[in-house]
Amino acid sequence: AAPHPAPLGTGRAGGGKSAGEAPLAAMFTDGTALGADVESLWRSARSTRCEVKSCQTGKISTAEAAVQSHTSQDAAVQMDQRRNAAQGFQQEVYVDDTGLLSFLQRVEDTVTKELNKNWKSHAFHGFEVNWREQNKTVLCLHTLSYPEAQQQKLQVTSVSWNATGAVLACSYGHLEDGDWSTAKSYICTWNVERRGLNAQHPDLVVDVPSSVMSLAFHPSQPSLLAGGLFSGELLVWDTSRTEDPVVWRTGMTDDTHTEPVYQVSWVPDGQWWSCTRLWSAAPDGKVLAWQEQEGRLALARGFTLGASQLPRSAELRKLARGKAALGVTSLSFSPLDPCVFVVGVEGGSPLKCSTATASCWAPAELSPCRTPAELAFTPHAGPVYSVSCSPFHRNLFLSCGTDGQVHLHSMLQPQPLLSLQLSQQYLFCVRWSPARPLLFAAAAGEGVVHLFDLGKSSQKPAVSMEQAVGQGPVHCLEFNCRQPQLLAAGDATGTVRVWQLSSDFTEQGARELKHLEQLASDTRG
Repeated sequence: AAPHPAPLGTGRAGGGKSAGEAPLAAMFTDGTALGADVESLWRSARSTRCEVKSCQTGKISTAEAAVQSHTSQDAAVQMDQRRNAAQGFQQEVYVDDTGLLSFLQRVEDTVTKELNKNWKSHAFHGFEVNWREQNKTVLCLHTLSYPEAQQQKLQVTSVSWNATGAVLACSYGHLEDGDWSTAKSYICTWNVERRGLNAQHPDLVVDVPSSVMSLAFHPSQPSLLAGGLFSGELLVWDTSRTEDPVVWRTGMTDDTHTEPVYQVSWVPDGQWWSCTRLWSAAPDGKVLAWQEQEGRLALARGFTLGASQLPRSAELRKLARGKAALGVTSLSFSPLDPCVFVVGVEGGSPLKCSTATASCWAPAELSPCRTPAELAFTPHAGPVYSVSCSPFHRNLFLSCGTDGQVHLHSMLQPQPLLSLQLSQQYLFCVRWSPARPLLFAAAAGEGVVHLFDLGKSSQKPAVSMEQAVGQGPVHCLEFNCRQPQLLAAGDATGTVRVWQLSSDFTEQGARELKHLEQLASDTRG
């Protein structure tokens, strides 16, 4: 029999054995155990499937195909006339050339006749193709006022834009009957292009010892502003100076007006265009021209309009009632001829005048040798409050007055070309547009500003802006020559509104000047 293996752990290093260790040594001896082998099954299974991978998953089956359709067909372009290539894209069009030629020959005479009729027709004259959307809106851009003047119940008597078109000035005063020559008033200016515009805080406020009745900025010097006072005096301010802005004044002399100055205007001298003079008009019948001399305004020339010196007009002489001088209420020089001007008078008749045919009087003289009036026009049914010469036609001007009518006049005939009843109350001011030859604005006693487009209608306004309805009349208005989309109007409440006009009121039509010329010549007698 094979010997039993010796028990494990019985060895001991060192010398002899003790008596108690003998049985323990017989139980444990040292030996070596054999290892156990487990055969791998997954390697043999993989080799059976002929797989050479490092993962245990099976191969994923895939398939590739270029297109999903079994058949395909190519066509280069639709214009290909080959039936097999273009089939399914465009069918071939058959044209009967013989029939088409026969049709054109049959209608040739008829079409030619109609084209000739259209060529001679005036049905579409004046028609303009405009691909843009028409915009006829009018917006109130600013509402300006000076609270201190409103507290004193002062009215806006005049407005004026400066040469840059950025600064608007207004004057305050009283327009009612009475002695207001000693009442304090104001001149206020606003820069409407300023980012921080304060509508109730003017950029400049000038105290004036008398009511200011009229204003006019210098046409080329943006800071010079002229004003006519109720007292008859004229002043010129430099609006760039905050302290003591008065630079020139006439003073109260024998040369100055003796009644309120209702109109002032800067006009190039008829002989020296580089020289600009200040003209003024008043109910004392005087039309005066002023120039700067030694730091003051000195009289350069002047005229007096007297009833006895007018052209033969029995009707106007009757309205004058024997007065030595006609009361001049308004003045407008022709932008195309600075020698020609029109005045409105209290008798209701506008007068055409010329500085070239009149004899001026020196300051020491009391009366002229020859009156500047050349033609008296058919009068309104009351005093004329405003006249305006056309900037596009040398012979056309507008007038308005207490009868609520606007008259369109030609300087070549006494009768008006048109008489438009715009208001049942007074019309205080009328102005031509500087951009549109057929457009003008009128200030009405109902507190409304009317825009009238003669190219659209000669019967009713194109638009009416309610400015102070139920509160008082609109006394004055002025277009901005630099920015013709802006129209300023002042009213009896002491408020100035700046209206922004849409492009329909500022862009001139292609045939508008021809229409104006036709309007001026149609009824010329």
